[in-house]
Amino acid sequence: MGTKYLILIGDGMADWPIPSIGDRTPLEAAEKPNMDFMASHGAIGMVQVVPKEMYPGSDVSNLSILGYDPASVYTGRSPLEAASIGITLAPDDVAVRCNVVALKNDGADSEMEDFSAGHIATAEAAQLLASLQEKVADKGVRFHTGVSYRHLMVWPGGNDGVLTTPPHDIHGKKITEYLPKGDGAELLLTIMEISREVFADHPVNRRRAAEGKRPGNSVWLWGQGKAPRIPTLQERYGLSGSVVAAVDLIKGIGIYAGLSVINVPGATGYIDTNYRGKMEAALRELETKDFVLIHVEAPDEAGHNGNVQEKIRAIERIDREMLGPILGRAREKGDLKILLLPDHPTPVAIRTHAQEPVPFVFYPAPAGLSTHPGKRYTEADARASGQFVPAGTLLIGHLLS
Repeated sequence: MGTKYLILIGDGMADWPIPSIGDRTPLEAAEKPNMDFMASHGAIGMVQVVPKEMYPGSDVSNLSILGYDPASVYTGRSPLEAASIGITLAPDDVAVRCNVVALKNDGADSEMEDFSAGHIATAEAAQLLASLQEKVADKGVRFHTGVSYRHLMVWPGGNDGVLTTPPHDIHGKKITEYLPKGDGAELLLTIMEISREVFADHPVNRRRAAEGKRPGNSVWLWGQGKAPRIPTLQERYGLSGSVVAAVDLIKGIGIYAGLSVINVPGATGYIDTNYRGKMEAALRELETKDFVLIHVEAPDEAGHNGNVQEKIRAIERIDREMLGPILGRAREKGDLKILLLPDHPTPVAIRTHAQEPVPFVFYPAPAGLSTHPGKRYTEADARASGQFVPAGTLLIGHLLS
């Protein structure tokens, strides 16, 4: 079948030195023999995944890793998520991300308490959105249920130039200055206000309150965009492939890239995800496909939650339960080229994404990049290698070289 290619993305794995673990990063503190084996036997270095002038969201960074220049193809995060839940957008449709969030206080004192409303269950969020849909029937918008707190609103003839803010960037902050602004903002603000009224005393939230859980008491609208036009990996490189991911956004990128989406039971996008199941699915896909992208959200979630130990545990589980067997397959068959990297850092100190280079490792080392025996897979060792790839879009060329 020829050479096989696998990209494993540990979302947000990179970090800054953390005082509570002896001024080490989670990658330095974690027990990860397989990543370290790749670093000393493959090619390690740093890559500026996202162009410096763009926000390092998982959307632009994962597009970049697949070789798409985000500056020319990126139209917003929502159209990618729309694709993942089977929504086809008309040319003038604007898809808008719709988080169910927990706000506290009222009026000008309203504060973003939790961008996930306590990781609200999908079924609960669906009931809330159904009630909201009834209330805003005259506005022409349609809600679509995604997973947990992450949903979608389709806004026919909407304005994709409105300015919005990701809710996970304003944790614990007053929301007033972060509300939608500019042309088209009025409709979004109206819908957000109506959602607070509809959700306030909703049976779902009464039940959550009784169970001591945070209420899903508002929607937060953001990340809007129209459908992008991008060529598939088959068209660009002649590769057939699959994507193994729990997150709608990554599945959507996969769909636009022409990859088959593989759903794995128990793949949650959180620390408790089914690491082993995702690895097994990826290896199964490689039997019949040229390329597999595996995305693991867990380290990013731990970073957003400011939880150092969970981040270390997520990295260790990726190493043990995913990378170990993948390297086993590479050694046994000799036909597999692997690229491992985070798409951006999510430092626990700031609980959001940082815009700076991240460590990559290729195994085996591709043409044009050198091996540094004795290196470990850490930010510091990657910097010390002196190998720097200036754009994420160049990585796939190295992988396929």
